[in-house]
Amino acid sequence: MAKIEKIVLSYSGGLDTSIILKWLQETYGCEVVTFTADLGQGEELEPARAKAEMSGVKDIRIVDLREEFVSDFVFPMLRANALYEGQYLLGSSIARPLIAKHLVGIAREVGAHAIAHGATGKGNDQVRFELAVNALDPSIKIIAPWRQWNIRSRMQLLEYAEKHHIPVPSDKRGEAPFSIDANLLHTSTEGKILENPAEVAPDHVYQRTVDPVDAPDTPEIITIGFERGDPVSVNGKSMTPAALLTELNGLGGRHGIGRLDLVENRFIGMKSRGIYETPGGTILLTAHRGIESITLDRAAAHLKDEIMPRYAELIYNGLWFAPEREMLQALIDQSQTFVSGEVTLRLYKGSASVISSTSPLSLYSADLVTFEESAIAYDHHDAEGFIRLNGLRLRSWAARNGR
Repeated sequence: MAKIEKIVLSYSGGLDTSIILKWLQETYGCEVVTFTADLGQGEELEPARAKAEMSGVKDIRIVDLREEFVSDFVFPMLRANALYEGQYLLGSSIARPLIAKHLVGIAREVGAHAIAHGATGKGNDQVRFELAVNALDPSIKIIAPWRQWNIRSRMQLLEYAEKHHIPVPSDKRGEAPFSIDANLLHTSTEGKILENPAEVAPDHVYQRTVDPVDAPDTPEIITIGFERGDPVSVNGKSMTPAALLTELNGLGGRHGIGRLDLVENRFIGMKSRGIYETPGGTILLTAHRGIESITLDRAAAHLKDEIMPRYAELIYNGLWFAPEREMLQALIDQSQTFVSGEVTLRLYKGSASVISSTSPLSLYSADLVTFEESAIAYDHHDAEGFIRLNGLRLRSWAARNGR
């Protein structure tokens, strides 16, 4: 196998990737380029740069991807109303293909023949990163240290850090901390007490949302504007995608919206429990369904609901760049041509509820649906033939079964 001259590492600056950085340098004896994606995780990113510099890294990439993340990944997913297993808004899943895209781009730019990630051998992220790279550039070698090195315990990890003078924060030295993933769309928390689904999640697990019990006693009314299926404004103020999601995260977090305690089925076969907080995304999902309810044809809406679980599963399983996801996206995007207008919601004690919706492209007709005399001709007798034809097969079935 050809010698690897350069590696691009997906680097957070945390304990695991700091150790991985040193291990790559030792194991492969080559230059390592670090890439840190700013997805709105809320952490200061400069400490990651400082840690990389301490490890002798010459090429350090810290890239602000917040707008690209929301506009090119989160919003297309929200057009589908995507939920994995009916509940999970895919906050971690949708971030991985974007990170992989930039890892591949940097590898091409600097002439690296390999990329490395810190995902463990038990999780979904290893699959998501690597399937994305396979789809984007199959010539790039993928290095997954957690599947290759002989470190098998947290104690061994800390011993490696001590041996190589890698700083270990005091909060990392004791009991294993929660595993936390955060970006503009969500925060997820796993591990420790959460590994037992019989245990109630402690209050301190939640970071973005107040307990709905402690949320304001007065509802807050907001209006979200949509154009072709994408949100473009809050309370009449136009915003960029990242700014809009940030605004809704603040509103939703204040009212305790978007909490989820879920036992899910990982792609690799095991069940896991996670605490998810997706305040802005939950508001947007509710609002998007609200605007679709008056602008989408019935059959189109029902077809979208039929394909949504398959679409969500593709994202969860790391197949964002697969041809079938792109085919479904084309169908979904076509359905959004007339999904424009405004939705007004009530935020209150953990819930976001649509209370009104309006659109210049609405299919809703008050004249058709009214119980009063209508200006639009509708012959009630037409319903008799409609029902009789739809009941034909049922009458035949009943006759055969002796009913």
